[in-house]
Amino acid sequence: MLNSKYNKSLIAIGMAIVLNTSTGCKKYLDIENPSTISQAVAFTSTSYTNSALIGVYNQLCGDNGVTKEGTIWALSADDFKTSGSYSPQDRRGISMYGATYENSELLNGFNQLYSGIERANICIDGIKNSALYAEGSDSKALMGSYLGEALALRAHFYLSLVKNWGNVVAQWEPSSKVAVLDASVTAGPIILEHLLEDLKEAEQLVPWRTESPNPDTRFTKGAVKALRARIAMFRAGYMMNKETNMMERSSDYKKYYQVAYDECKELMNRRDQHSLNPSYENVFKSLHTSTRTDPTFELMFEVGAYGAGARTDTKLGYYNGLRINASSRFGQGGGGELAIPTYFYEFDQLGDCRRDVTIGSYEIDATSQKVMNTLNNMTDAKFRRSWTNMVGTTQNLAVNWPVIRFADVLLYFAEADNELNNGPTEEGKNALLEVRKRAFLGHEDRLPVMPDNYPDFFNAIVKERLLEFGAEGIRKYDLIRWNIMGAKFEETRTKLRQLMNGESVYANIPNYVYSKAAPYNVINANLEFATLDTYGGSPSVTLFQPGLGTSTAPSGYTTKNWRASLNEASITGTSTGFAVYFESNKKEVLPFHQTTLLQNTKTIQNYGY
Repeated sequence: MLNSKYNKSLIAIGMAIVLNTSTGCKKYLDIENPSTISQAVAFTSTSYTNSALIGVYNQLCGDNGVTKEGTIWALSADDFKTSGSYSPQDRRGISMYGATYENSELLNGFNQLYSGIERANICIDGIKNSALYAEGSDSKALMGSYLGEALALRAHFYLSLVKNWGNVVAQWEPSSKVAVLDASVTAGPIILEHLLEDLKEAEQLVPWRTESPNPDTRFTKGAVKALRARIAMFRAGYMMNKETNMMERSSDYKKYYQVAYDECKELMNRRDQHSLNPSYENVFKSLHTSTRTDPTFELMFEVGAYGAGARTDTKLGYYNGLRINASSRFGQGGGGELAIPTYFYEFDQLGDCRRDVTIGSYEIDATSQKVMNTLNNMTDAKFRRSWTNMVGTTQNLAVNWPVIRFADVLLYFAEADNELNNGPTEEGKNALLEVRKRAFLGHEDRLPVMPDNYPDFFNAIVKERLLEFGAEGIRKYDLIRWNIMGAKFEETRTKLRQLMNGESVYANIPNYVYSKAAPYNVINANLEFATLDTYGGSPSVTLFQPGLGTSTAPSGYTTKNWRASLNEASITGTSTGFAVYFESNKKEVLPFHQTTLLQNTKTIQNYGY
């Protein structure tokens, strides 16, 4: 679990002892070589091995690390999209499912994933062949733990590749041991099978959090088991078949649901290691500062950011997150991701605390006050410059990225339980209820009705994961593994038109809202929302009733277009519409960048690009 600010210096040490991996390497596996220690020497010392392993962890970091997937490749879904107008060659092209093989966002992150795999391969091979890992060695247990971490890191990198490209080149040895440099791609399901076996081994090697000497910076048994459950869920789901160009799932898919079920159940029985944080908001505040507010270790695995540079830090809270004016007391932040307007109304009007943590319904102006956004200009808000200690002009805010948390374990368990039993058991219902109760804390009378049959429970899981994991880079891949992306996109467009026209469940939503600036107190997100100054009372009321219905604001207030901010161009327009270029059985995977195709001639472009 790589998550703490106070141990981030460990990674910097590892950067000084990254192994030489260039000999015999595929070009897209080549990595920068700052090595001063040979591979032959590195695994004769537990200290050197540890440093080499930290060099693998380091490939999670930076602008081309996990945040590339979370904030670029993972958009759009029915929660958020990228702001701005369509271009096939940048992040907006990915968000609208119209990226070309020249898209600038495809190559560097792809290469860094393979760089991480190559470093992990070297560590795995080096540890397995080290005398320190041989039977009878006093260092066997420690070296075994390092081996487990390397296997888990490699699994994480490969899962990201498979989620985004489907079939990719799979290499399980260091490049120096591979004779054929141009290799054909391997089917995604086969890669996931390999990873499940790797992690079965890894979870026997790494300690539980409370037994680990590095509980806040490294993979522990809980994190490995959660990752194995995630991979099993993807193996149980639909994936692109490169031969048929169709989204398909294997006939034995329930076998993988069983793997996920078993892993999650064991984790749920070890609440001394990980459990839900009592406060949803504090999960995300913990990502921003060295003051942790996650006493139950819900954050099972997160990637640290440090050093104010593109290789090790992130732009979380500057690129995305709550929009903050550059002249404010905080400095500039946010705006790179926009909430799909219907997403705001997926949450319960009064009871669900997650809405105001997840969605930036207001922005911070030049005078450091909060001002209502329009309905089509709300941002993601789990990343906020104002939650950090960083002020001024810096773009790197040392905000960590959450990879997997205990809420995922509970909802994976509930989903697997429903699949295996053709309907939920009490255990499955209780897992879903636990997540819901945290969301509706203090408003338990507004909890949704618990379904008791297979289709309704599945739909409840689909909805709950939408509400729980907004803007965490998860929703798109859930829709893909369920093979409902096309259907959900059509459903969202229908809802957007209904919202635009004030129809159906949106009949009472106002055309206009009237607001004035109010103090931004950097307090609890629900209280911050409640103290927005809107004409007619609390925004929990004014955003859910017709209001005056005129564009002329009452004295002292400013008109904010609400439903009036939507038009057909914002739904189906080729420049700013919602997922306009998506095509089922094509755009569930990204194109390979043209440079990748040139460097490995046996990699065939994904269908439809």
